[in-house]
Amino acid sequence: MNRDSVVPAPLADLPWRVILLVVGIAGFGLVVLYSAAGGSLRPWAQSQGIKLVLFLGLSLVVSRVREEQLKAAAFPIYVVLVTLLFAVEIFGFVRGGSQRWLDLGLIRLQPSELMKPAIVLAVARFYDLLPSGEIRRLNALWPTALIIGVPFVLVMLQPDLGTATMILAGGVTVAFLAGIPIRLFVGAGVALTCALPVVFASMHDYQRNRVLIFLNPESDPLGTGYHISQSKIAIGSGGIFGKGFLAGTQSHLDYLPEGHTDFVFATMAEEWGLVGGCLLMLGFFLVVRWGLNVGLRGRTRFARLSAAGLATTIFFYVAINLMMVMGLAPVVGIPLPLVSFGGSAMMTVMLCFGMLMALDRAQRRSR
Repeated sequence: MNRDSVVPAPLADLPWRVILLVVGIAGFGLVVLYSAAGGSLRPWAQSQGIKLVLFLGLSLVVSRVREEQLKAAAFPIYVVLVTLLFAVEIFGFVRGGSQRWLDLGLIRLQPSELMKPAIVLAVARFYDLLPSGEIRRLNALWPTALIIGVPFVLVMLQPDLGTATMILAGGVTVAFLAGIPIRLFVGAGVALTCALPVVFASMHDYQRNRVLIFLNPESDPLGTGYHISQSKIAIGSGGIFGKGFLAGTQSHLDYLPEGHTDFVFATMAEEWGLVGGCLLMLGFFLVVRWGLNVGLRGRTRFARLSAAGLATTIFFYVAINLMMVMGLAPVVGIPLPLVSFGGSAMMTVMLCFGMLMALDRAQRRSR
């Protein structure tokens, strides 16, 4: 503790403006969930509030971790999670046709969620160890492809296209920021384009239907396209200022499926309108910008890459969900973090936030 300050040093080191911003976004999410339940704390808002307190505490604990400890833990955490993903294939708990969870008695663990920040740390650690002169050689590419590819394939087998996409995006982003030549990404993009017919044919029926509905949502408005059609109606009916708190009809009359989880933004936009939607997006933008600035100020390659990767992981969560509910991307089951009901996305984002605070603290102390 500073002799001239009554605030303990661990508290003074925290970026309170960003913490209050994150709590504000999550608090607004509780208001939306309260409305989605028809003006009741149960069954969603009360439970979500408890999770918010617990995971915010977790992020504050993680913020005390040193950068050297994050470096040392990057590969071991990755290996443990890959092992757990293999265990999911063998012993996994099946729900809703997907095998994504390990039943541990007290909790059901979803290792694929934890892999989202773990893949960022693992790839960042790999490039941190790689000599600068090797970045533009093949030795910098195939190990990264293996690090990303193994969990990507295991999560696709569950099947969970949304989470697999997030893992791929997080790892590739770090590789790009590390300095891998753009021509390699262009070549990979061309190869992926050529492989799309094979990928499409290997998808499950519900995944193929989601892609087809994305391309032509009006082809089955009462069947497979019902979710996205009702989401567009809810968002559009909100107008500029919305219908008012507790005055939404699409969600309250059960026209909008999953209005408290994946399509919570549509529930919010109907009542709070374009203004509410823009303010929510501005809040997320400020959080992501802060995370990217942590990366820009990084004193080590690992700090720069991991901070940028963790910030873009939060960005991908928000961007994919918003594109999904607006019909700009196929429905892949990515929730809106801190707003959608559920603990998995909140836990992942709070872990990312905690590690960003840890890296930010390390930078400020090194000045």
